[in-house]
Amino acid sequence: MPNNILISPQGKFTPISVKSLDTPVQFLTGVGPHRAELFAKLDIHTLEDLLLFFPREHQDRNIKPIQSVSVGQKMAIKGIVVTSTIRQIGPRLGQAKAMVKDRTGSIELIWFKRLSYKFDSFSALKRDLVPEAEYVFFGQVVWSQNKLALRVDQYEKEEEGEANTLHTNRIVPVYSLTEGMSERWLREFQARVVSQYASQLVDPIPESLRISQNLISFSEAVQMYHFPKNWIERDRARERLAFDELFFLELALEWNRTKRQEFQGYSCLPSRKFLTPFKHHLGYEFTQAQVRVIKEIFQDMAYSHPMNRLLQGDVGSGKTIVALSTALLAIENHLQVAFLAPTEILAEQHFLSMEKYFKEVGIKWGLLTRSTKSKARNQILSELSSGKLDLLIGTHAILNADVKFKSLGLVIIDEQHRFGVQQRARLVSKQSPKDSPERRPHVLIMTATPIPRTLALTLYGDLDVSVIDDPPKGRIPIHSQKLSEGEAMTAVELALERNEQVYVVLPLIEESDLLRERKLDLKAAKIEYEKFRLRFPHHNVGLLHGQLKNDEKQFIMKRLREGDISILVATPVIEVGIDVPNVTLILIMNPERFGLAQLHQLRGRVGRGPRPSTCILVKNQIDEIPDDRIQLFCSIADGFRLAEEDLKLRGPGEMLGDSQHGLPFFRVANLVKDALLISRVRQAANDLVEGHVAIRMPEFSLLNRYLYRRFGQKIHLSHVG
Repeated sequence: MPNNILISPQGKFTPISVKSLDTPVQFLTGVGPHRAELFAKLDIHTLEDLLLFFPREHQDRNIKPIQSVSVGQKMAIKGIVVTSTIRQIGPRLGQAKAMVKDRTGSIELIWFKRLSYKFDSFSALKRDLVPEAEYVFFGQVVWSQNKLALRVDQYEKEEEGEANTLHTNRIVPVYSLTEGMSERWLREFQARVVSQYASQLVDPIPESLRISQNLISFSEAVQMYHFPKNWIERDRARERLAFDELFFLELALEWNRTKRQEFQGYSCLPSRKFLTPFKHHLGYEFTQAQVRVIKEIFQDMAYSHPMNRLLQGDVGSGKTIVALSTALLAIENHLQVAFLAPTEILAEQHFLSMEKYFKEVGIKWGLLTRSTKSKARNQILSELSSGKLDLLIGTHAILNADVKFKSLGLVIIDEQHRFGVQQRARLVSKQSPKDSPERRPHVLIMTATPIPRTLALTLYGDLDVSVIDDPPKGRIPIHSQKLSEGEAMTAVELALERNEQVYVVLPLIEESDLLRERKLDLKAAKIEYEKFRLRFPHHNVGLLHGQLKNDEKQFIMKRLREGDISILVATPVIEVGIDVPNVTLILIMNPERFGLAQLHQLRGRVGRGPRPSTCILVKNQIDEIPDDRIQLFCSIADGFRLAEEDLKLRGPGEMLGDSQHGLPFFRVANLVKDALLISRVRQAANDLVEGHVAIRMPEFSLLNRYLYRRFGQKIHLSHVG
């Protein structure tokens, strides 16, 4: 591709003198300390970072005749300004309109701006928009006051003799910005950098692999993706860059699988000493999906290599029963089990499940959280290190250095995306001091957050995946609907008349937010609590949130399970681990602050008994949830289908909602759009690892260095996924 891809604002090419691609951006011509700080906010620190800072989208700004416009289309037109007006249309909202024409017709242009008392929001438009002058306008065609109009995003004055080669009449790259950095300046600066230095990028993919996959070179792809001449170029460049991102991830995952085979495990064979009485005491048969998944897990644990399996299941699908069966298999083989939960409420729920299911089995288990009293904690640690305790359920408290097992053979991690990889590694490394460092316990990690297959294979490609995909027999579907607050209160009254219980859930601001905002949120929960107490004076109302002491939480949950609390007002601490069959109604306040997957998790807190249950999303007077999200949620009961839609709407990072889930950062690849490419990439990575002798050839030395550069610090954690 030729280097002269632009004419600078002064009409000539301005070279940027640097020594290497590692040169800090501050020392690039035209940057300096201030702009370097702005670049740092975008995670751009070196020249190479800048080259690999790709557009977030490409817009077709090739000029079209006005007569060709159609509603919903984003397009560029060139026309002469005929008239223009500016008026206030709301307390803080202004609107500008202009009529433009070309040789094929005319169209009205629209701008909306929030008004300010301090400055004129339309000053730039008043200065720039000159009658009888010609401009290029880009925006979306809308239907306004019974006619077509263009809602303008960008405009450029058409100066005689100026070559607007970057901003108009082409496919234009649009970059993410930070405050203080203009889109026009960044696009022009990127063009200079790409023209001069993209050719110096070294291709990390071996030529033989690149040719077999029909990919263009890396440097060519970088140049073409920044400034493509046409959509064919853009798509070819995107394919190459997406291939790279996915390939190195898949290669790391495949390499992890291979490395994990070097560890020794504990071969576990069922003796039925504990499994038979456990199954008999259940009083019901496993579902077909539970039987299939238990068989997969037992086969894994029979081998001499450690199991590393992800167990997925929708809310209420019976994952806990599978996990307890797995624990009993390990205990039958004289091994100890660690059961890690992210919250005290969930750990206590599992502890109660064991009291319910293990009462007749004959094993010993304990609960360890940060709230465990010193005397009880010391006894647990003593029994654990001596081998008297078969199973330890707990929170992050299990990770403390003084928690030592005599013979840890199985680690079960619930809601695993809430734990960092280093935390999981710390738990898995608590094997018996007598064992070889190369010996590892089996690992079963569970999630009730349904993860679409494409995402699961990419995120957990180094794990074996089991899915419980059918609900227990007799499970009654939950009816979901959106109602006003008044209608929701009527539903609460009817539920209470039937002697049923109710959840009222309010959103919780993340811990990283300002303390002031957290207090405001807590205050809102207390206000809602008082509102329900006044509205239903003859019923007990409880309040549950994360800032309560553990004893207080336990007391509230005990009262709820015993039926003493009719209405529980709570933050999303009840999202997992709460199982009260008599709760048949859940109200979700401010539902616009939840993703579809989290709404589905909350919905799963009801429907756990024999009575019909309802989930009501309470309408917000200010912020209405987009109808498509609400319709999806109310019409789709299956968590996996809903997760697919959530992935399309919000992307994987937002969907999972936690920085510790391990999702890699993709600049170009898209886990929704690239399903076919992912399959192709996975096969290429698998072929390369299976022929591992070839990887050691000189041709692959750069690939290995690049792989270690991206994932080297994580490859040694392969035994925890």
